Amino acid sequence: MTLRDSLIENNSILINQEAKTWEEAVKLGTDVLVESGAIEPRYYDEIVKTTKELGPYYMLVPGIAMPHSRPESGVIKDCFAITILKDPVKFGTEDHEYAQILFTLAATSSDAHAEVAIPQIVDLLDDEDNIDKLIAAKTIEDVLKIVG
Repeated sequence: MTLRDSLIENNSILINQEAKTWEEAVKLGTDVLVESGAIEPRYYDEIVKTTKELGPYYMLVPGIAMPHSRPESGVIKDCFAITILKDPVKFGTEDHEYAQILFTLAATSSDAHAEVAIPQIVDLLDDEDNIDKLIAAKTIEDVLKIVG
């Protein structure tokens, strides 16, 4: 599963989205993956439940979140969605727990999650300019160019 291929296959790039809460922000990304047939609706419920129990365990760096849950929580196939919000949303109680870009991840196994999915996100974020470029993206094509 490559990030780029998954985004194209699932039509899962959302730009300039509005959300008032972290739950709304997460739902944007999971809804598009439900529509594509990649995950079941209960995947969203599991992310919310676990976030309420553990806090936003999926904050990567300030401004970036990678909401995800366990493979058995409704993953049908490995997939990603990118949701870029107009304005950041608060995910936790700490000042740095805001996100404007969400990489929704659903992996069919823990190995795919750790060995395939996360390294692709890390590579993309290695270039700090990519965060600003994603926030400034106006089209799906803009996002795909940044993703590579």
